[in-house]
Amino acid sequence: MALNLGFLTVKKLTWGCSLIALISSLGIAHQVNRLNQINAFNTAVKIGKPPKTDQLSYEAKYAQAYWLAKKEYYKEATKLFTGLTQTSSASNRSAVFHNIGNMFFLKALRVDSSNDPRTRDEAEYLLLEAKTAYKNAVKLDNSNWGTRRNLDRVMSLLPEVPTPGVSDSDAPGMIMSNIPVGLP
Repeated sequence: MALNLGFLTVKKLTWGCSLIALISSLGIAHQVNRLNQINAFNTAVKIGKPPKTDQLSYEAKYAQAYWLAKKEYYKEATKLFTGLTQTSSASNRSAVFHNIGNMFFLKALRVDSSNDPRTRDEAEYLLLEAKTAYKNAVKLDNSNWGTRRNLDRVMSLLPEVPTPGVSDSDAPGMIMSNIPVGLP
């Protein structure tokens, strides 16, 4: 039994191989162009400039928010990071919450919490915001030890929650001088 390949001539075979070579060359050129774009993107991110390609990608927005936070533009960075919490995977959202926590934590550490109650309240507020962000990050990705360590640090800096009825003048368990806490 012989194969009848009468329709396949040398000329048709040459044209077919030439077409495959042309399509392959176009694919290779496209991939080389894309690699150059990725390298330019990575270079722009490393030096803190907005990338010229992929401007609407998650990575571009994340990098822009990161560099805004590095330059201490916390409000703008928080807005960008908050927008990223809605559109990405759980591990990416965890990274975003980690960075939001870092921003609040660093800002709280820079507040001069001397004897002024107003600055102490501001520092406590910032630490509570950092704690909330770190807790969200840990809920999304419990394997990040950096986030867990920062959460522990923030919690150690926060004042203890006062127990009702306990103060310097009252005995524990007493809200007022002689009214016991709880049911009779």
